[in-house]
Amino acid sequence: MFNKKKQPPIKSLIAEGSHIDGNIRFTDGLRVDGTITGDIHAGEDVASILVISEVASVTGAVVADHIIINGSVTGPIHARRMLELQPKARIQGDVDYAALEMHQGALITGQLRPLLGEEEKPTLKLAANNQ
Repeated sequence: MFNKKKQPPIKSLIAEGSHIDGNIRFTDGLRVDGTITGDIHAGEDVASILVISEVASVTGAVVADHIIINGSVTGPIHARRMLELQPKARIQGDVDYAALEMHQGALITGQLRPLLGEEEKPTLKLAANNQ
């Protein structure tokens, strides 16, 4: 996973106070502090990281390798490698993940579906253990 490899750099920021109506495609890393009404999709050719901060709000589908959420997302989420839900995360929508780290206080209204290979078990990580 990302712990063994260097994470991609966050090269783009949607600042607090910004509002975007429309879909976003990005590579490497993106941090969202503003409001987005539309889908956010990371390219598949290179590793990607998406950070949705506690002041951010996204209404639309979210797809990336490593997703960290501490804000609000209304729509489906597809984390190809890792999904981290921090304490103020609020999700309304179905969540697909390869690995999941969920802190106490995070809230999901929707289905959790692990992305499984052949007879694999999903990787779950307790945030309290920090392992």
